Amino acid sequence: MAKLNTADIGFEDQIWKAADKMRGNIDASEYKSVVLGLIFLKYISDKFEARYQALVDEGEGFEEDKDEYTAENIFYVPTEARWSVIAAAAHTPEIGTTIDNAMRAIEKENRRLKDILPKNFARPELDKRRLGDVVDLFTNIKMHEHGDSKDILGRAYEYCLSKFAEAEGKLAGEFYTPACIVKTLVNVLEPYAGRVYDPCCGSGGMFVQSAKFIESHAGNINQISVYGQDSNPTTWKMAQMNLAIRGIEADLGQYNADTFFNDCHPTLKADFVLANPPFNLSDWGADKLADDVRWKFGTPPNGNANFAWIQHIIHHLAPAGRAGVVLANGSLSSQSGGEGEIRRKLVEADLVDCIVAMPSQLFYTTPIPVSIWFFNKAKRQKGKTLFIDARNLGTMVTRKLRELTDGTQGDIMRIANTYKAFTDGTLSDEKGFCAVVDIQKIAEQDFILTPGRYVGIAEQEQDAEPFEEKMQRLTGELATLFEQSHTLENEIKKQLESIGYKL
Repeated sequence: MAKLNTADIGFEDQIWKAADKMRGNIDASEYKSVVLGLIFLKYISDKFEARYQALVDEGEGFEEDKDEYTAENIFYVPTEARWSVIAAAAHTPEIGTTIDNAMRAIEKENRRLKDILPKNFARPELDKRRLGDVVDLFTNIKMHEHGDSKDILGRAYEYCLSKFAEAEGKLAGEFYTPACIVKTLVNVLEPYAGRVYDPCCGSGGMFVQSAKFIESHAGNINQISVYGQDSNPTTWKMAQMNLAIRGIEADLGQYNADTFFNDCHPTLKADFVLANPPFNLSDWGADKLADDVRWKFGTPPNGNANFAWIQHIIHHLAPAGRAGVVLANGSLSSQSGGEGEIRRKLVEADLVDCIVAMPSQLFYTTPIPVSIWFFNKAKRQKGKTLFIDARNLGTMVTRKLRELTDGTQGDIMRIANTYKAFTDGTLSDEKGFCAVVDIQKIAEQDFILTPGRYVGIAEQEQDAEPFEEKMQRLTGELATLFEQSHTLENEIKKQLESIGYKL
């Protein structure tokens, strides 16, 4: 099995298995907040304790001064919420109440966390003995064996998110985009500095991967400003925790909100937009937004919000801004509700920089293939669009799930390097994989953007084996297989007869 891109399996898997034991009868959608909330609580406790000890060592008596923590972007943890108190109560019947009270106390002292942390640990359905075991697991983490606590707990948070996505199936699309898709977006866009925006941010994965990308290229995470929003209250809270555990400061609005009807960042002009909107969202309220300023290329149909998301994103791009958007493949060729006309105008405005057809089975939520649209308000290759057919890339990591391979020679970098060569003007077309196409040729295809129409079919390798020799070899192999099957059939009959069952 290929190595999962989502996180290193090991300690993260240990946390997941231990935490999953206390699930009981709680639905996965509700249980998410229990596991992720506990990881978050341990993370902020570790950060606080490290700063607390440093202040004690300084000997100035400032260890209880809240300002000493906020100045370092560390959440202040009041006495009754500290991990030592939680650890001491691990195997008491009150452990759930102790954790809930700790969450309330932390929210009270840290305005940024108000009404965000889960407080459902005292519920009767949660097995308190197993909850205590998980608390013990966190208490006994030896950070020097697993890396910095921010790193290990951040990876554990991400890993558990992926496991919940797997458990929840179709419902998981609201909060989780597979890491390999996010990495593809990030490696193509390279958001080193500027304003990064996701109008449907889910649990914040786009921002986390952007930060990882910057750090891996020796950049400064403080050079990006993060903006986002999400309509689901639980998902919005998960995003706040996910970003906090990664040390990413973000403006996700004051509360969860519908992007179309309550844009939390109406004046934002982003340098980079990374988004995975809900696929083919219907009845999204088009009739109430008929004259919206965002619909520069045409009013999207009420039956499908795909082109509403596209136009919202383009509206929020800076003059040289770029965007990557994950969409269902139907958006490449649809003609209903004026979608074909909107797509034509987008192409003619020279905004469509690149289209990547992705493989199927990348999502826990749906087996359907998707495409990534890259938009650019200041294209280097004027009047041209890159088409990449990546449908044959990826490796099956489970019976139902595929992932694009990572690393310098992996699938993700192949796509990113192809795009870079295109922008540099050095790319040669590769039959079956990529093609650079001008607007006139796209017009000849009625502005349908399916990459397969432009990249063609890869040339098949010539079979050098003569037909007669091949048939002799294949029939010989088949005869051997038939012989083996007869031997196995006789053995099965013999074993059945030995226990009284005759065929």
